[in-house]
Amino acid sequence: MNVSQSLIPRLSTGPVPPPVSAAVRPHAAVRLSEVLSALTFALDLTEGQRPGHTLRTCVLAMRLGRAVGLSEGELEALYYAALLKDAGCSSNAARMAALFGSDDQDVKRNMRFVDWQDRWKLAMRTAQNCGVGRSPLARLRHFLMIARTPDMTRDIIQARCERGAAIAAQLGFPRQSSEAIAFVDEQWCGLGHPTGISGSEIPMLSRILLLAQTLEAYVTEEGLDAGMRMVRDRRGRWFDPQFADIVLTWKHDAALWHALADQDGLQDAVIALEPTSVPTMATDDRLDAIAQGFASVIDAKSPFTGQHSTNVARYAAAMASSAGRSPQYVREVLRAGLLHDLGKLGISNRILDKPGKLTPAERTVIQNHPKWTWEILRHVPAFAPIAASASLHHERLDGGGYPWGLSESVLNETARLLSLADVYEALSADRPYRAGLPVDTILGIMRKDVGTAFDRDLFDTAESLARDGTFAAIAQTSDQPLVEVPGIIPLREAQRRIA
Repeated sequence: MNVSQSLIPRLSTGPVPPPVSAAVRPHAAVRLSEVLSALTFALDLTEGQRPGHTLRTCVLAMRLGRAVGLSEGELEALYYAALLKDAGCSSNAARMAALFGSDDQDVKRNMRFVDWQDRWKLAMRTAQNCGVGRSPLARLRHFLMIARTPDMTRDIIQARCERGAAIAAQLGFPRQSSEAIAFVDEQWCGLGHPTGISGSEIPMLSRILLLAQTLEAYVTEEGLDAGMRMVRDRRGRWFDPQFADIVLTWKHDAALWHALADQDGLQDAVIALEPTSVPTMATDDRLDAIAQGFASVIDAKSPFTGQHSTNVARYAAAMASSAGRSPQYVREVLRAGLLHDLGKLGISNRILDKPGKLTPAERTVIQNHPKWTWEILRHVPAFAPIAASASLHHERLDGGGYPWGLSESVLNETARLLSLADVYEALSADRPYRAGLPVDTILGIMRKDVGTAFDRDLFDTAESLARDGTFAAIAQTSDQPLVEVPGIIPLREAQRRIA
């Protein structure tokens, strides 16, 4: 069973987060491109792509954009569209896993290598990806379920593209960036999705992105020759023939392919491509917006999580504020709460959404997700100060938590706040198998673990906020922005505008 360990091989032996103090450590000013490029590894995880897929796609897209003479404004829109092109990919993960009966990351990666216009090959590849590891009867049942759902591909792609476009809009990027993401899977011949537009009707930036991301996947997985054969074969069908002809001239550009193969230098190469003479800086407002945007990516991964990350962040921040902490500290708690489950993007929905009891191997996968949160966030310059705290939300004061089994002496206040907020949210939220529990019931369950799992003083704060209705009020407004950020709009409003 693939659970994406191959995508981040360091996770099984990754370092334990170091002890961190409760004080907020200010981060140095960083470029917006540094933050987004580092976070693309999380999107690669949930889309089932090899590490660096999005960054390599960005390099190819920007080179093609310059070759076709895009203006500086268009290049800027293309740049951010390339980095955020898979922001909506988590929204179809649950459905992919349910339909195919296989790990959604594997299905996504494998189906990328089939020409949808060849119906026989499409059927064969679909069959190969149905019910992997299950009985022949189960595999046949999933194949027939897909065959009887003719609009399945369009609906899945539409959900991903619309949500990704809305997230780009929510974050305040140019409208052309959202448009490029919304139509990235349209094909030159008109047989793409979700609308079936063709030729020059397809936004130019979408045409560039489709070619760049498809070429990257083939070259990375099957080699340069296979990638170029694919471009020649799909020229005039999938791809704008003018763009395909330009790309075909790159085959012998050794410097380009060497740069793409240099995993250590890849992020720096992408940052250097930012198309502006004055780099856009990651202000506090921008960082808040990015944390909010990625929280929506995380929560879309499973239909059972709803507004989990947002609520955890709000509950923890409310406790910090009630305890008299500084506004800057409360802001850091918010960000840590929004991003605490980032590692869940690396878990198959066959495990996340499994209705029955988990096997020991599956439970180990679930318990490793904080390691993945740590591994990603510690490489994001602006979020490195909260990486450890965000990753420790399942640790306990008595050392009985997971995945590291750390104890009271190394669990700072932010980690303790998130631990309380995470459990309270899970017990209070509605689930398909039960309604959210009453406040008295939740507090009774949690009180049993005060002093062993939960900090006693912070639990008292949480109890007060729960009983006075603060947490309930927070949950009722979870679709609104956490803080007022200029140019940032609620995700639902962004989706409405895109539609």
